[in-house]
Amino acid sequence: MDTALTALTGVRHPIVQTGMGWVAGPRLVSAVADAGALGILASATMSPDRLRAAVREVASRTDAPFGVNLRADAGDAAERVRIIIEEGVRVASFALAPTRELIARLKDAGVVVIPSVGARRHAEKVAAWGADAVVVQGGEGGGHTGEVATSVLLPQVVDAVDIPVVAAGGFHDGRGLVAALAYGAAGIAMGTRFLLTSDSTVPDAVKARYLAAAVTDVTVTTAVDGLPHRMLRSELVDALERSGRAAALVRAVRHAAAFRRLSGMGWARMARDGLAMRRGRELTWSQVLLAATTPMLLKASMVDGRTDTGVMASGQVAGVIDDLPSCAELVDRVMAQAEAVRARLPVG
Repeated sequence: MDTALTALTGVRHPIVQTGMGWVAGPRLVSAVADAGALGILASATMSPDRLRAAVREVASRTDAPFGVNLRADAGDAAERVRIIIEEGVRVASFALAPTRELIARLKDAGVVVIPSVGARRHAEKVAAWGADAVVVQGGEGGGHTGEVATSVLLPQVVDAVDIPVVAAGGFHDGRGLVAALAYGAAGIAMGTRFLLTSDSTVPDAVKARYLAAAVTDVTVTTAVDGLPHRMLRSELVDALERSGRAAALVRAVRHAAAFRRLSGMGWARMARDGLAMRRGRELTWSQVLLAATTPMLLKASMVDGRTDTGVMASGQVAGVIDDLPSCAELVDRVMAQAEAVRARLPVG
């Protein structure tokens, strides 16, 4: 199934695996790439040295194209861009809109730039700055999310820009792929569906919590970092929503210190990143401090398997997923179903 996305990135199928922190590591990304989809390595929770090593590990596992996801507001974003260029990575994706300068630097080096956005105006901005494509995530998507459903946001963006649009938020099968193509998208991006595969390194106990969840068990809360965050409802989420501001700030400081030790960041770098985050998203300083808890709360579940002390970011599709195929099995299934659905559609 050839689309503008497959032509742009060199993958066989118009499917993207999103760059999920602590989840999208070398094993998952290389498995997705070998399956013919676009795997995206998550770099926000890695030091620059670890990022370079992870890129090289993926390249040692597969000859297929893959990408790296970056935080555009990170203080060392330019250094990470340099690593991507030096290591010959095919695609750079961004969780926030990158600057015009970062886009130009990547494009000059032949790297495909695909930012993720949650609003039409953001898509228009990055398209004007030279982005090659854009991922648009509706409110059904996991992690930080907006209020507009994919079925409303996607056609808005398709009509507003003249670059390929990839649909995210609520996709898990071939029917969704065909629906996205009908809206004018060039492909789909999936996060939770790839998290729930046998190639994902997420601990089995955590995967079991996702598989047991109903659609109504996936909630949106601002208790973690002050921003709307879609995740599985759990005892921790309930406790966070009940806790007072003072207790939340104390917890934020403790987790920020742990993340500093793990990532190798100094307090000055973390302060600069916090300032950039505050300006870019119009957050209060309390929200910036609370945001420091998120990486460690995600690590507790996605790496350590602690569903009692970690948060589990999740798209709403978790409530309709009930198996753990390999990435190859999943991609083959999605494409076969998409072709079957297209064949059943009336023509003429």
